[in-house]
Amino acid sequence: MTDWTAGYVADIGYTHGYYTELNPARQALPFLNAGLAPPQITHACELGFGQGLSVNLHAAATGVHWSGTDFNPSQAAFAQTLASAAGSDAQLFDDSFAELAARDDLPDFDFIGVHGIWSWISDDNRRVMVDFIRRKLKVGGVLYLSYNTLPGWAAFAPMRHLMTEHADALGAEGQGIVKRIYGAIAFAEQLLATNPLYSRANPQIRERLETMKAHNRHYLAHEYFNRDWHPMHFATLAEWLAPAKLRYAGSAHLLDAIDAINLTPEQQSLLNQIPDPDFRQSVRDFMVNQQFRRDYWVKGAQPLDPLRQAEALRAQRVILTTHRPDVPLKVSGSLGEANLSEAITPILDQLADHKPCSLGQLESALKDQGINFPQLLQATLILTGAGHLVPVLAAGINEKAQAKAKKTSDALNAHLLQLARGSNDISYFASPITGGGIQVNRFQQLFLLSARQGHKHPSDWAEASWQLLQSQGQRLLKEGKPIESEDDNRAELRRQAEEFAAKQLPMLKALGVV
Repeated sequence: MTDWTAGYVADIGYTHGYYTELNPARQALPFLNAGLAPPQITHACELGFGQGLSVNLHAAATGVHWSGTDFNPSQAAFAQTLASAAGSDAQLFDDSFAELAARDDLPDFDFIGVHGIWSWISDDNRRVMVDFIRRKLKVGGVLYLSYNTLPGWAAFAPMRHLMTEHADALGAEGQGIVKRIYGAIAFAEQLLATNPLYSRANPQIRERLETMKAHNRHYLAHEYFNRDWHPMHFATLAEWLAPAKLRYAGSAHLLDAIDAINLTPEQQSLLNQIPDPDFRQSVRDFMVNQQFRRDYWVKGAQPLDPLRQAEALRAQRVILTTHRPDVPLKVSGSLGEANLSEAITPILDQLADHKPCSLGQLESALKDQGINFPQLLQATLILTGAGHLVPVLAAGINEKAQAKAKKTSDALNAHLLQLARGSNDISYFASPITGGGIQVNRFQQLFLLSARQGHKHPSDWAEASWQLLQSQGQRLLKEGKPIESEDDNRAELRRQAEEFAAKQLPMLKALGVV
């Protein structure tokens, strides 16, 4: 019997995650910050799209034509239902990478996205993927690739191998992957309780295992328990991508661009002495003990002169996606938590109305407050990297494309509202303003559904939501414990509905989500 899974976990679905780095509209800011011209993207592809939430949100919310594949037919079928509900033109398949590479009905792409899957596939599949990228990525095109990285995974790799060996050797037949994962974690705890020399030499292992226990078991199955699991040094990845003529363009994780929160002065000084950019990345990974990289690679980088770079940066528009008073004035990097500078506060105040604003407009508005453009740019990178600002689609998109994106986003969001009636799997909606996903939790989705059904007040939204939850035997959680009484459940829903009306709803309207 043919094993179509090729050793990949397929008996349990992947999570319904959304990955903002796959949003083409988000690429301009890191490219411009690196002094490179961002590509114009009309055709994009995602390899290994999982449940297909990211690819569908991006297909619905932009004028970009998306293609993609995930070899798990259940996941591909779900992704296709989302595309159909949105009325987008996304082409989504259940092909293997080799089958996709053999198709003759695909366009060439300006952007190819590969989130996570690189670390979980065989070398044969990696070769197929690189050849596909070599042939189908246009000159000037961008590859986004995220992957587990060394040295950050070096200490835990033996424990991961032991747990997968336990799941294979001692997991009972017919138990399923989730029960085998529970058994493997329990065995790892038993092992550590004996105080082996391995854990004494690697004291962080206990903490890593505790963190692992807190994750969704569906996530753990795909992250840790595939047959192939290959964390990779940056230099090794660069060798893999060399035949596709790709050059490292920069990190898609914008906080990586802020040296002050990641590197000591001595580390910055050493890195500045290294002339080779790829070797500099390898050394930096040791300094921060890098575990996971999210990188952009470009096929034919186009450097910008300082004038064009400054003009393009000033034209970049952003929008605030967190309620202004709720934005923390702290940020976390490899060195720990750091306080943000006083320049952040007036920038946030300018964006508090949740309307798109260019960096040039912000510079003009803040010129009398002693905030220069380098400070503004650094604040923008920090706030975007922390998830409080989101780049806005380019102003030059024509009205026809904007109207189509609004129509398909509305259709997809309406479908997701219906799914929220019985499930909390999906917590992102499409925004035609940002071209990507905006977080909306299940209760907020139920409030929106109630409002769409004609209920006017937050108390009515809460009551309608409670009736739906109660019919399914569901209760709210508070501090990790179920709320038992009906009155207390209703009270908590009313509190959340009133907060939603005051904080999130105006923002969602500004983002075109509702």
